[in-house]
Amino acid sequence: MKLVYNTNQILAERGDTAQALARQYHSHHLLPKQCSSLVVQTIKAPVAQVWSMVRRFDQPQCYKMFICGCTLRRGKGGVGSIREVNIVSGLPAETSFERLDKLDDDLHLMRFSVIGGDHRLVNYHSTLTLHEEEEEEEEEEDGGVRKTVAIESYVVDVPDGNSEEETCYFVNTIIGFNLRALAAVTETSRLKATNFNSV
Repeated sequence: MKLVYNTNQILAERGDTAQALARQYHSHHLLPKQCSSLVVQTIKAPVAQVWSMVRRFDQPQCYKMFICGCTLRRGKGGVGSIREVNIVSGLPAETSFERLDKLDDDLHLMRFSVIGGDHRLVNYHSTLTLHEEEEEEEEEEDGGVRKTVAIESYVVDVPDGNSEEETCYFVNTIIGFNLRALAAVTETSRLKATNFNSV
């Protein structure tokens, strides 16, 4: 089954590192009636700062705007932990149960699976990686700040009554909002810290 969105095209302008990471960590084996895609976001903050927020499996609401609360149902936030997330009103779901499958502080990689909830994301598996942006030409314009590139990919069943395109459009929209919110939160935090240190 083909990917609905051309990931090679998405990554074409992101450099060799992004393409290598995508090949290694964001290539998913698809079963019949499944679809997959990925979303890329550049963040004007160092990898370590962005990762410190992303890796907090027990607090996704720190940047995921569609989550209003989270409770760990098993574990303490490490691999194998299960969280119950409460989804904001207005969306076609209220809760989701998610398991942390991998957390690598050296690779800046997180994987989790959706294992239950009152939504239509069945067999949903997400992979998120962070790496430092390769381009250095614009660093002076941005005050010498090292940028982070976040790549989040997924595979999910296509619900009955929906097409692959519709499913990917919905999931990509949610991930896009989340990654833009992650960028906003970490960039604001970096600016506050910079201003505080310059006082």
